[in-house]
Amino acid sequence: DVKAIMANSGSALMGIGRASGEDRAIEAAKMAINSPLLEVSIDGAKGVLFNVSGGPDMAMAEINEAARIITEHIDPDAKVIFGAVLDDKIKKGELKITVVATGFANGGVSPRPASSFNSGPNLFDNISKNGGMSHGHVQQVAQPQQQVQPSQTIKEIVDPTVNEEEFDIPAFIRRKMNK
Repeated sequence: DVKAIMANSGSALMGIGRASGEDRAIEAAKMAINSPLLEVSIDGAKGVLFNVSGGPDMAMAEINEAARIITEHIDPDAKVIFGAVLDDKIKKGELKITVVATGFANGGVSPRPASSFNSGPNLFDNISKNGGMSHGHVQQVAQPQQQVQPSQTIKEIVDPTVNEEEFDIPAFIRRKMNK
């Protein structure tokens, strides 16, 4: 599935969203496709792989709702592969959605418009016109200096009986050879 979506598709974008509550599928899908850490979106993607994970309380309607949100933002002719997993490790009432999008028209991912960023309150609202802070004050605090002593030297850590050529062989093969 991953190969079918990602083969010869150029740039890829991955997002993960977690949500709980009444509209958890919608919220998790929006989080997965609109990461606040990325300045890009999945708009126009021609290949999308997504997975919806939830506990035993996950409903098919929620999976459908997540798919609707994701497919609204991609190319109408995109190849979409999805999965759903009942995972007992996920808290009751929580939903997790993972999205991998590829195949962007311009060879890269689409920049997200600046208006879609939620920057929250302006950090500079408290600065007065004269350049000072209008509320509170700043005080320099001395940091205590700590002396760090090494607990072991390199010679104590490295086992002299280890043959370094063994590390040329991957660990899983070495384990099979030792059995």
